[in-house]
Amino acid sequence: MAQSIAGTASAANTSAGAGLSLAGSLGIGVDLDLVDMKHCFENLIVIDAGANLTNKKYSRDLESVIQRAKDAGVQKIMVPGTSVKSSKEALRLSRIYPDIIYSTAGIHPHDSKSIIEEPNTWFEFEHIAASQECVAIGPCGLDYQRDFSEPEAQKEIFEKQIHLACQLNKSLLIHERSAQQDVLDILDKFENLPPVIIRGFMGTADEAVEYLNRRFYISLTGYLCKDKSDSGVRKLLENGTLPIDRLLVETDSPFMYPNTRASKLPQHVKTGITERSLLYLHRYCTFQRNEPCSLPAIVEMIAAFMKKTPDEVALATAFNALKLFGLS
Repeated sequence: MAQSIAGTASAANTSAGAGLSLAGSLGIGVDLDLVDMKHCFENLIVIDAGANLTNKKYSRDLESVIQRAKDAGVQKIMVPGTSVKSSKEALRLSRIYPDIIYSTAGIHPHDSKSIIEEPNTWFEFEHIAASQECVAIGPCGLDYQRDFSEPEAQKEIFEKQIHLACQLNKSLLIHERSAQQDVLDILDKFENLPPVIIRGFMGTADEAVEYLNRRFYISLTGYLCKDKSDSGVRKLLENGTLPIDRLLVETDSPFMYPNTRASKLPQHVKTGITERSLLYLHRYCTFQRNEPCSLPAIVEMIAAFMKKTPDEVALATAFNALKLFGLS
């Protein structure tokens, strides 16, 4: 599938060069003139920076889930590993579905104690992380909202993964909940960090600024439908705090269903979502099981909050993902 880079003639003129370059990177035929492109491109070109397709909720119909994502315009999907076991499974999926699925290798803060209890599993994890199909290290970090692993265990395993990301020169995916200062203190110990991505950001605008000041990237999900605060994700988008060249998008499937019917969602955001995107969202996604095919709707909502066109947001976030994950 392809992106409606040229939704109007003026949009076509401003984004044609970038669109052609990106389309080539995504393996889309570009031997068309600009007029033909207007009729050819139906979808946004989007890249899902995080969908948990190793989750058992997809065990029966993963093939269909992936095909729906492609039909909706999702060109590539990053499947995160959150433990040694799921990192291995994510790597397996990337080999079954090459060129659309790419894996990451991470030990989630909640799973940190497993490495402490079975230290030999770290060597298997290193081997998985070094694989060519593995494009990033993480999600890793600190989560103080729940106590599945003690904070000291989380810190130890977090630092080990930062060392590994530096050694492999792969981007670092950060999961942080109620632990920003400790995360920053640990990251500040390291010189020459690889690119850092704050995954599934749910914090305040002030917390986002702390990350952006360090040139980190921020990835957003359908959580923006739930955010009702005056100082959270929506504010980031509405006041321009989050520059588009630091933005990634992800579904975090099967979680973070984007509830476009939420009562507090502004009307101009609701009307900014196309019928096509709503069709995929409402036909195939639920609160119990979100899918990557919901990503175009998320992009359109972000665009409405930012007062940009969906094409602009789709193109920029896809470019950022291609760059950060070394995709071609």
